[in-house]
Amino acid sequence: QVQLRESGGGLVQTGGSLRLSCEASEGTFRNYFMGWIRQAPGKDREYVAAISIRGDFRRYSDSVKGRFTISRNNANNMLYLQMNRLNAEDTAVYYCAARAADNIHYVSVKDAPDYWGQGTQVTVSS
Repeated sequence: QVQLRESGGGLVQTGGSLRLSCEASEGTFRNYFMGWIRQAPGKDREYVAAISIRGDFRRYSDSVKGRFTISRNNANNMLYLQMNRLNAEDTAVYYCAARAADNIHYVSVKDAPDYWGQGTQVTVSS
């Protein structure tokens, strides 16, 4: 069982930046490729970014590509999402997600996660 805890959400103005963090309780953090998924009111869940176990491969949704950067620190069991040039469409609850993988280079924004965090709210005001 992997427990994930997000932090770093909040209220920001359009054009601003936020950095989300996710702490994983599981010591085998390195067995999971990780991602960030968001859910906005009335909209479908969107897998916005994912990163391989090694951290050498990343995937982004088209809506955030070029603005968001996902990274991880395997030594500290931490996952991050740097969000720049935020706009109102980025307002959502952001969830940290983990999925087991055998291949340390594997990454996908289509695979359903094995574990989720409780989410952190990001609100972008115009």
